Amino acid sequence: MPCRLRLKVMAGPDLVKTLLYTVNNLLQQEKYKAALAVLKGFRNGVVYGAKIRAPHALVMTFLFRSGSLKDKLKAILKATYTHSRNLASFVFTYKGLQVLQQKIQGKSLQSHSFLAACVGGWLVFGDNNSINSQINMYLLSRILFALSRLAVEKGVIPQPKHDPFPLFATLVWGIVLWLFEYYPHTLQPSLQSSMTYLYHDSNVWHDITDFLVYNKPRTAA
Repeated sequence: MPCRLRLKVMAGPDLVKTLLYTVNNLLQQEKYKAALAVLKGFRNGVVYGAKIRAPHALVMTFLFRSGSLKDKLKAILKATYTHSRNLASFVFTYKGLQVLQQKIQGKSLQSHSFLAACVGGWLVFGDNNSINSQINMYLLSRILFALSRLAVEKGVIPQPKHDPFPLFATLVWGIVLWLFEYYPHTLQPSLQSSMTYLYHDSNVWHDITDFLVYNKPRTAA
């Protein structure tokens, strides 16, 4: 083997080792920790968004969406990309603004989290589309629960003598089915589709095939 070629082959692994050492050393530098945390937050947003949206989009698309296989796959990829991109952008914005406020004021305050999230929510999740709508409504239900618990902890409302969950379930299901039956346009499209399948499609059949095997009679090709 010529000397020059041998040096190139030997230099390859050494170059990779040097590069890895340099990167790992950089990651250990305390002065870069805040900026690196923002970048890793973006990375985690991409991964988590894809993990959450891809299975959901896969199931909902093949259950309720019509069209060719190609169209369905495009819809799944688009939904996954949008969710992943939005979540990553929000994490990047939120963590970046937190760092900025802490640098300006020299300390961490509860208001920093609230303000940073407000700006991120407006910039990233303020666009009224199906993905953002689902995410925002998911969070709304969680924060209502959390605020109720916090109000009890802070003594704003008294500790309930009985478990309020049965009453909560009663009102949630009563209201959502009332809305579905009489004002379905007010509900999110995916929820409308799910409820139509459960409560309206189950009222119609013609024979054993669309009673047990298929939801609706199969049309001739």
